[in-house]
Amino acid sequence: MPHVSLIVPIYNEAQSVPLLMERVGAALANMDHEVILVNDGSSDGSWEAIEQVCAVDPRVKGIDFRRNFGQTAAINAGIQTATGDILVLIDSDLENDPADIPMLLAKLEEGYDVVSGWRKDRWKGSFLTRKLPSLLANTLISKVSGVRLHDYGCTLKAYRRDVIKDVALYGQMHRFIPVYCSWQGGRVGEVPVSYHPRRFGKSNYGLFRTYKVVLDLLLVKFLDKHMTKPIHFFGGIGFLSFIVALFAGGLALYFKVTGQKDLVETPLPVITAMFFIVGMLMILMGVLAEMMMRVYFESQRKTPYSIRRSINTSNHA
Repeated sequence: MPHVSLIVPIYNEAQSVPLLMERVGAALANMDHEVILVNDGSSDGSWEAIEQVCAVDPRVKGIDFRRNFGQTAAINAGIQTATGDILVLIDSDLENDPADIPMLLAKLEEGYDVVSGWRKDRWKGSFLTRKLPSLLANTLISKVSGVRLHDYGCTLKAYRRDVIKDVALYGQMHRFIPVYCSWQGGRVGEVPVSYHPRRFGKSNYGLFRTYKVVLDLLLVKFLDKHMTKPIHFFGGIGFLSFIVALFAGGLALYFKVTGQKDLVETPLPVITAMFFIVGMLMILMGVLAEMMMRVYFESQRKTPYSIRRSINTSNHA
């Protein structure tokens, strides 16, 4: 079993692949390693470049998607294929430097389970247009998730296998992998890494993706707090709706009894009915979410906890 598995998602980076593999070879020359190149439906000859690399070095594995499924899917495929004790993720566009990988591994040896790269000097000279939005986004994610990192967007990260092997990734959730690992009890650290401007092609990221990050963050927060007891979330909203309905209905009756306003002269009856219906729907949704949660855990034999180590114990099927 190799000690390090390097996972590289690739999308239209045919020119970058040969240069990247040269740098990877130099950085990991003295390590037992494998490299997993995942072609995410590229249309520029990236797969042909991957085939050439695989033909030269048997430690390099290639995966070719039928179409573009996104970076999260590519990373997930690499994780499922990797066999190493430590998994390292890196971008293929040469913005990350493979020479920083040993530094991340050294940080792991200090007792961390996840080490994330921090591109400190990435947005020099673009404070208002790039650095400030990035700073605000990373601060918001750190605050909401409870895992404080300066650069969630940096793909260059190293993970111990035991904290990432059961992480299921969907959508565009790859940037939150350290959060998932933290849920498993993993210690998350961070080290400054080099940043090099893209040499070929153009970036697939932009400011328009900010709203997607916010929506993903809301989902992460929900999963963190309410994954195992969703009825508490939906039921709480439901009971709050019932309180509003009760107040509005009581106020409408008060106006009617005192002769101040008839029921048709105020929107309170409509508000009462609306919030009562919302309350019922929220509680029913919570019940359905509870049933789905139980199916999720029981059908896959998952547990709502993660054990770091045990002494004098044995597991029986």
